[in-house]
Amino acid sequence: MNFFMPELICVGCGPGDPELLTVKAVKSIKNADVIMCPTSKEGKPSMALSVVSSILAEANKQEIVNLVFPMTKDKEILENTWKKNARILADSVISGKKVVYLTVGDPYLYSTWIYLHREITKEHPEIKITVIPGIVSMFTFASKVGISLAEGAEKMAVIPSCYDLSRVKEIAKNCDTMVFLKDGHYFDQVIKLLREAGFSENSVFAIGQDLGTDQEIVRKMTLGEVTSETITTKYFSIMVVKRV
Repeated sequence: MNFFMPELICVGCGPGDPELLTVKAVKSIKNADVIMCPTSKEGKPSMALSVVSSILAEANKQEIVNLVFPMTKDKEILENTWKKNARILADSVISGKKVVYLTVGDPYLYSTWIYLHREITKEHPEIKITVIPGIVSMFTFASKVGISLAEGAEKMAVIPSCYDLSRVKEIAKNCDTMVFLKDGHYFDQVIKLLREAGFSENSVFAIGQDLGTDQEIVRKMTLGEVTSETITTKYFSIMVVKRV
C-alpha cells in the first residue's frame, strides 16, 4: 500500500543572481507544480520570483501564487498574515501538489519563511518540510569587495532593518565588524553612531545595493572618505564597516 506524505520545500534564492542558486534548488523549482513566493503588496512583483524567472520559463508549467506580507509593525496584522499564508501553503501541499516556497537569501535569516514554518509545523505536523539553504547577501558582498567579515578572534554583528540605534551603538563598542542588512534610510545615522562607538576614520567601509542584478552598485573606501553621495537609501542594501 502506498503511503502519501505531503511535502513542502522552501528554497533560499540567494542575493539575486540566478547563477548563485544551488543545483538542489534548481531541481526542486523545475519539479514543482506550484511556486509560492512573498511580496509586500498585491500586484507588486516578487523579488524571489524574479531570481528564478529564467528557470520557470524553461519549465513553463508551474502555477504561480504570490503571498502578500504587508510591510507593517502591527503585531496583530502580522500574525494574521502568517496564519493566512501558512494555511494557503498547507492546503496546496495537502491536496497532493508539489509545492515550493521561494525566499530571497536564506530561509532562516530574517525571512518570511521562519513564521510560515512555525505555523505549518504547529497546525500540520503531518507535512514533511525540506529547506534548501541559499547564499546570503553578506557573503556575496564580502566576495565582491574582498572583505573578511571575521577572522581569528574577531567578533561580528549582523543588524537587520528598523534599527534600535541605542542598542546598535552598544553592540558596536564590542564588535570588530558590523554588517547592516536592508533599509538604507538608516545608514547616515549609523555612520555617525559608529564613529561615536570608536570606529576610526581608517576603518574599512563598503556599501552595496541591488546585489546580483543589473542595477547593482558596490563601493569600498575608508570610513573617513564617506560622503552623503556615498550612502544609498534603498531598502535592499547592505553596509559593512570593519575596524582596522
